[in-house]
Amino acid sequence: MGGDHAPDEVVKGVAQVSLATDIECLLVGDERRIQSVLEGVSYNPEHIAILHATDAIGMADEPRQAVKRRDASLVVGVRAVAEGRAQALVSAGNTGACVLACARHFRLLRGVRRAALASVYPRQREHGGQDPLALLLDVGATVRCEAEELVHFALMGSVYARRVSKVASPAIGLLNMNMGSEEMKGGEVLVEAHRRLRQLPVVNFVGNVEGNDLVRGRADVIVCEGLLGNVALKLIEGVSEVLYDVTGRAGERRVAWRLGLRLLSRGSERARALTDYTQYGGSPILGFEHVFIKCRGRSGARAVANAVKVAAKAVRDHVPREIADALAAAR
Repeated sequence: MGGDHAPDEVVKGVAQVSLATDIECLLVGDERRIQSVLEGVSYNPEHIAILHATDAIGMADEPRQAVKRRDASLVVGVRAVAEGRAQALVSAGNTGACVLACARHFRLLRGVRRAALASVYPRQREHGGQDPLALLLDVGATVRCEAEELVHFALMGSVYARRVSKVASPAIGLLNMNMGSEEMKGGEVLVEAHRRLRQLPVVNFVGNVEGNDLVRGRADVIVCEGLLGNVALKLIEGVSEVLYDVTGRAGERRVAWRLGLRLLSRGSERARALTDYTQYGGSPILGFEHVFIKCRGRSGARAVANAVKVAAKAVRDHVPREIADALAAAR
């Protein structure tokens, strides 16, 4: 039961899911507080159960120490999935603790050396029917990677985009932010990863991509080391937030600018809708035998509800098994 607005928004999101779907939800956290929130909203009790946990990991807690607290709701929830009491976990809590809890209690898929934290983000579409969202991984589960691990990330991202986002043949790009798009640039690891991906028939590899390609439609899945991915993701989010702040302040200062913004309102609303993270809810941690969807810490009820639906979809479409099959086929 983590996140900036837990437990209220998390419980409300699950309550929405219970009314709109047949997904069975297990809320993990302080039973008394959860029940108190449920009593204030509409929900279907047939689709919600509660697993009591006496502790909760804070957003600022040190992850390595935090996941040692056995009664923390995140740890209890991960164990519940590992033991078969649930099929997937959704959390808006401490990201580092989420990754480490998975590493402690979930098994990596056969052949996977390291898991990857992915992030779904909006991008420009370059042709009709293209998904408005792209997948970037890794964005924080690793710092540096070997070429083989980047290849694994490409396979994992390809499967997730195909099964969850319904992209028939996801275009895979290898992020080469500093050195250019040519295949021989980027250092030994990137050159080797490029060579291996180019030879993989099960992956639609489109080559190296640069930073400006992140928000364009050239690649549906972009692969990189965690350090680079985290910086790139924060940059995308930061630019988007600054754009809205600048636009809002301009409208407050001058009447002419306010009139101009009204003329552009339709476009602004479309941009706002495109960058609205609540519509896709959360992003996966890939490489484990179980499904884990990580929501943003500030997620409200709508984002949580959509994350639960994404998790259910990933379970229904056997994403972990599909990843294992893809890795086996690539060996």
